[in-house]
Amino acid sequence: MPAPATAIPEQRRHSAASTAEPAFQTGRVVTISAGHAVHDTYTAFLAPLLPAFKDSLQLSNTQLGLLSVFLNAPSLVQPVLGYLGDRTDLRTLVVLAPAVAGVTMSLLGVAPGYAALALLLIVAGLNSANLHAVAPVMAGRLSGDSLGRGMGFWMVGGELGRTLGPLIVVTAVARLGLESTPWLMPFGFLASLLVYLGLRGVPRHAPKDGERPASWQALRSMGPVLVPLSAILAVRALMIGALTIYLPVFLSEEGATLWRAGAALSVLQAAGVVGALLGGALSDRLGRRLILALSLLLTPLFMFAFLAAESWGQFLLLPALGLTALSTAPAIMALVQESFPQSRSLANGVYMALNFLIQSAAVLVLGALGDRFGLRTAFTVSAAIPLLGLPFLLLLPPRRTIDGV
Repeated sequence: MPAPATAIPEQRRHSAASTAEPAFQTGRVVTISAGHAVHDTYTAFLAPLLPAFKDSLQLSNTQLGLLSVFLNAPSLVQPVLGYLGDRTDLRTLVVLAPAVAGVTMSLLGVAPGYAALALLLIVAGLNSANLHAVAPVMAGRLSGDSLGRGMGFWMVGGELGRTLGPLIVVTAVARLGLESTPWLMPFGFLASLLVYLGLRGVPRHAPKDGERPASWQALRSMGPVLVPLSAILAVRALMIGALTIYLPVFLSEEGATLWRAGAALSVLQAAGVVGALLGGALSDRLGRRLILALSLLLTPLFMFAFLAAESWGQFLLLPALGLTALSTAPAIMALVQESFPQSRSLANGVYMALNFLIQSAAVLVLGALGDRFGLRTAFTVSAAIPLLGLPFLLLLPPRRTIDGV
């Protein structure tokens, strides 16, 4: 039976170190991050297009939120993909991810109805699940002892994609119409080619059978970390859903144009690029829990200020919101991977599935609140709830028992 996650002995810490490459391989980590950036550029098309779908298809806020669920629900298969990733080489999934995202998300603008939108998003979601279960672990193994830094690079790719995606798609729609989105497809194929070339020399990695615990034992050992972490994810989910999914709809209802609402999302995500890079690196030095605590304390303050501001005052607060709300993902991913060094892919897959499941549920709750009471009320509720996560930080393993990778 493996040692509890909250008490990793010296022998396990040496084993953890042996599962990583000896030095931070910048070029290869950047290659994986770049593929992540292009993939997330495409998946970021959905949120800024929601106001257009709402008008053209006469959809409710709940139906709009369900589109996000279609995109995220396939992430429930990530534990299976993670289990496979600990045992075989799934880099082909990483290589193909930008191309598949380019095809599915670029076809949203010409989808003939709600069912077609749902089908495209489910396929895009399965592709996204493949990427997010396997690629972060590849990046982590290529990061050596700087796991938080590596996860920061990984998240910078995602945040950069989510920054560019809204600007690209709303500009295309504003200039050429909703039917122009398929012209954005070829960049995904180019990105897949570049990722393939960049990762050709990466050796296959899979732990030896004697070093790898049985899957049921590995899952049982994850409880001490994932139970309190799930509670923290749950209290953050309404806030993250409000900012990353409903922000364009909220601003549109308050009088902003489609382009301005999409640009606001890009401003938020641009700040998230900086937050992800700083959050990952600082968590290596200061500890994962401190970074989480700062986010849970500061994000609600900036959210309430955002709701009290008007027009361009809201834009001025978006960088602070992006910096604080989106800075914790590298710290969380590093915590999960270093806690289970012999089952990194499985642990990462379980975490990602939990995160997407919780986030999808939160999006539906926000949509229902917005339909019944208005999105301003839903945003206000989302601003208060993160504070409830502070006590759960005390249940996470302290830094000295998990930061031995």
